[in-house]
Amino acid sequence: MKRIIAWLPDRVDRRTRVVGWLYLAAQILLVTTGGAVRLTSSGLGCPTWPKCTADSIVNTPEMGIHGVIEFGNRMLGGVLAILAILAFLMVVKLLRTRRDLFWLAFAAGLGVPFQAVLGGITVLTGLSWWIVGLHFITSIVLVALTTVFLVRVYAVPGPRVRAVPGWYAVTAYITSVVVGVTIVLGIVTTGTGPHAGDPKTPRTGLNPELIEHVHATPAYLTFALTLVLVIGAWRLRGTPVRRFTLLLLAVELVQIAVGLIQSNTGLPGILVGIHMTLAATLAAVMTAVVMSLTAPREPERVGAGSAADVVAA
Repeated sequence: MKRIIAWLPDRVDRRTRVVGWLYLAAQILLVTTGGAVRLTSSGLGCPTWPKCTADSIVNTPEMGIHGVIEFGNRMLGGVLAILAILAFLMVVKLLRTRRDLFWLAFAAGLGVPFQAVLGGITVLTGLSWWIVGLHFITSIVLVALTTVFLVRVYAVPGPRVRAVPGWYAVTAYITSVVVGVTIVLGIVTTGTGPHAGDPKTPRTGLNPELIEHVHATPAYLTFALTLVLVIGAWRLRGTPVRRFTLLLLAVELVQIAVGLIQSNTGLPGILVGIHMTLAATLAAVMTAVVMSLTAPREPERVGAGSAADVVAA
């Protein structure tokens, strides 16, 4: 035990960064595999929870490919639990020096078992569309949390100040809200479409074409706001805002293209799955944009400017 404690880092090092990247990647991958479960009608591939069947923890050969896909998604949840523990161990010694990382790892770690239990509830309730939607929203929240954790791993500790003009920060925050609305309406759109996770699962009963248009409205507003952010960031040299907003724009362009193609080709499963993965990626990049609005407070700037510009690390 002493050797393990001695091995744990007492500062942010390469191990912490590697775990941070793996943690975020696994959270996004969970969205992808969850989409695969739904899009292949494997949502009840394991008909019960926490076991796969009443008599087996794992899937059995008789369950076929649907059992393999569903159980594979559950196994990735186990990998996430391991990564959550590792992330916490990477910062457990940093409670005094990097309190932000400690509590971020703690909060994201609590989200992993909550996500697992919620996944179990979706199975036990026969894949009710709104519970599946909550399951997806939880994944997006965890993607955002692990993104914050990763960005903070690379950040200089200590107080921070706003590194962009006030109007730009407000625009970025508004954009993040619209991104959230777009994702939520995307969940409702999917709940209205044909991909229920199981042929017997009921849909929302809403008009699919109408919901698609409702979903598209905030999506295009997000794109317009992102163009404002990209143009405004062109003069913000020395901050990561420029590259994050360009990445945000790139993700949105691909997302819009995939959305248009899937809606005009009968919603093929593979494109819907890509659309879901891009939604999680969009949430991660949008979070990074918001995180890049501040910078470490320089010593010579202490006492200068308004208190509202200072952000706790």
